[in-house]
Amino acid sequence: MAVPARRPAAPNRIVPAEVLGWGVDAEPDNDPTWPMRDRAGDPGPHWPRPALQRTEVKILQSIEYARRPAVFGTAVPPRGLSGVVRRAAFRWSESSWLHWLLLMGADRVNVIEGVADDLAKARIPNIPAEMGARAEWAHNRGGLFRKIAVAGAAAAVIAAAIRRRRV
Repeated sequence: MAVPARRPAAPNRIVPAEVLGWGVDAEPDNDPTWPMRDRAGDPGPHWPRPALQRTEVKILQSIEYARRPAVFGTAVPPRGLSGVVRRAAFRWSESSWLHWLLLMGADRVNVIEGVADDLAKARIPNIPAEMGARAEWAHNRGGLFRKIAVAGAAAAVIAAAIRRRRV
């Protein structure tokens, strides 16, 4: 497919000088993405679609896509309360903040579920190691001390609130 040497002139060109703070990329001669953005006549992929991966677990899929990709991850299927939150997240579009906030919240719930699962199996989780304390100590001591100080202050506030309720 031949790439045109220059972008054709647009009939309704924006004059950047007339729009305050906008339009700096409206000049066709100063657009380095033009050859890649010209999709006219592009037939699409030049290969057959691979066979779909078989699923044995629930796969959450964005509402933006009609079909699944050929390959996807199945290592951690949604389960428990975090799975319920993830399923709720996929009811909204990926362009919605609620979708991403619910997914981040599901990650936090999953951490708590993992700790509870370890304790239920009589394993004591090494939370500092899992949070990368050794790497923090080696590469970001100031940040580690700040985290410890914030966690200590939060624990002190919680302890004070509990004591106040008992009195």
